[in-house]
Amino acid sequence: MEKFRHLSDNKEREIPMEKLEKPEIKEIGSVLEKAGFEAYLVGGCVRDLSRGQEPKDWDITTNAKPEEIQKLFPDSVYENQFGTVGVKIRRETTEIVEVTPYRLEGKYSDKRHPDEIKFAKTLEEDLARRDFTVNAMALRLTIDLKQKTKNLVDPFGGQEDLKNKILRAVGNPEERFQEDALRLMRAVRFMAQLGFKIEEKTEAAIKTHAGLLEFISKERVRDEFSKLLLAENAADGIRKMQELGLLKIVLPELEEGVGVGQNKHHIYTVFEHNVRALEYAAKQNYDLTVRIASLLHDVGKPATKYGEGPDSTFYGHQVVGEKMVLKILDRLRFPKEMTEKVALLVREHMFVYDPETVTDAGARRLVRRVGKENLEDLFRLREADRIGSGVPKAQPYRLRHLKFRIEKVMNDPISAKMLKVNGEDVMREAGIPASPKVGAILAVLLEEVLDDPALNIKEILVARIKSLAQMEDKKLGEMSKFARQSADQAQTRIEEEIKKKYFVK
Repeated sequence: MEKFRHLSDNKEREIPMEKLEKPEIKEIGSVLEKAGFEAYLVGGCVRDLSRGQEPKDWDITTNAKPEEIQKLFPDSVYENQFGTVGVKIRRETTEIVEVTPYRLEGKYSDKRHPDEIKFAKTLEEDLARRDFTVNAMALRLTIDLKQKTKNLVDPFGGQEDLKNKILRAVGNPEERFQEDALRLMRAVRFMAQLGFKIEEKTEAAIKTHAGLLEFISKERVRDEFSKLLLAENAADGIRKMQELGLLKIVLPELEEGVGVGQNKHHIYTVFEHNVRALEYAAKQNYDLTVRIASLLHDVGKPATKYGEGPDSTFYGHQVVGEKMVLKILDRLRFPKEMTEKVALLVREHMFVYDPETVTDAGARRLVRRVGKENLEDLFRLREADRIGSGVPKAQPYRLRHLKFRIEKVMNDPISAKMLKVNGEDVMREAGIPASPKVGAILAVLLEEVLDDPALNIKEILVARIKSLAQMEDKKLGEMSKFARQSADQAQTRIEEEIKKKYFVK
C-alpha cells in the first residue's frame, strides 16, 4: 500500500493506491507536466480520496492557460467563461475531465457570478477562493518514484477538519457566502452527505446571510436541494435548513408545519412528521421522486387544520397538498413529469386499505386513478407516512392485503381501452355517428364492468349498447356523468364512512 504525505503536519496517511491510480487521469497530469506545467487533483475528489472513497468526479487544476491546455489536448472542449477545458479521457468515449487554470475571482455583485475571472499564478491563490476547507486541498498527480509519496497541499487545515468531521468555510465565512450565496445551501448539503457538523462561525454566517439565497436562480437551488434530499442524512439537512433560516426561503410551505400539532393519531408536529417520513425514504434508498413526495405529503395540513388538541382534523389536506406541490415544484423548476407524479402521489396517499371496506372494484378504481406504473411508489410513500407517524410497522396486514387484492385484479378492465368493444362497435351497433353519445355509452359500460368484470364479454356489451342507445339523451348523459365521477365519489364515500367510524385524519 502506497502513501501520500500531508504537508501541513508531515504525517503520512495510507490510501489504497488503486483509488489514486486512475491511468487516464495520471496521463492528463503527465502531459501537462512534460509540457512544463503543474497538475493537481483538486476539490471534492481530493476530499473523497482522503476519506478512502472513490471520487465521483475528477477535477484537475493547473497553471496552464486555457489555450495552452487546448494545444496539449486537441479533442478538448472549451465553451465557458471560467477557463475550464473539458479533456476527453479516451478518444472513443465522450467522458471528460475538467481541467481548470488557477483562478482568482473578483467581486460578486449579484451574489451568484464573479464580476470577472482572473488567472492566478499559484495553486495557493486558487485554493483560497474555494468554499470549505475540506474542498480546498490539492493532490499532485505525478508520483515521486524515490519517496513513493503523493504531495498533498492543504493550506487551510482541510485534513484536520476531515478528521474531526467539521465543515468550515475557507477564510472569512462572511466573505465566502457573500461571494456565492448558493454556498449557504452547499454547506447544509455537505453536512448531510458527509455526516459532519458545521463549524460555529460558519454556521453563524449562514444564519446571518440566509436571505442572500433569494438572489440565486431557482435552477441552481433546485439542483442543490435535490442533492441534499439524496443524501443519507437528508432529514438532518432539512432540520438544519429550518434552524438556519434557509427553509423559509426555499420551501416556506414546509416551514408552515413547524409547531403545528396534530391529533391523537400522531405524536409529532406536522413539520417533524414530514421530515421523519423523508428520513425513512432516505434509509430505504428510495429515489428522488419518492423522497420529495415523502417530505411534502402532508404539506397541506396547516391550511386545512380544524380545531385543536387530540380531536383536531385535516380533512381534504391531500387535495390541498396536491395543488401546493404543483406550485412548489414548478417554482423550483423541477421537470413537469416529476412534478405531476409527486402531486399524484400526494393526492392519493390517503387511500383506504381496510380489507372489510375495499372491494375488488375499489382496488380496480385505485389502479385506474393512480396508474399501474405508480402503485409501488404510492405504497412506498404510505410506508414512509406510517413510520413518520411513529408506528413500528411500515407494512401492516391491511396494506399487504390490499397489495394482494390489487395483484389479483391487475388484469381486470380499468379503462375504456380494455373493454371488449370500442367506439366503432358502439357506432355500428347503436346506428349513430361519431358524437358525444358514443363516449357517454362507453363511460357507462366501463363503470358497469369496473363493478363486475364478468360483464366484459363482447356479446353482453353489444346487447347493453343497444339498450343504452334507446335511452333519452338526457338520461344517458346523466348516467355518463355519474359514471365518470363515480370512481372518485365512491372512494370519497368510503373514506368519509371510515372517518366517522375510526376518526382517521
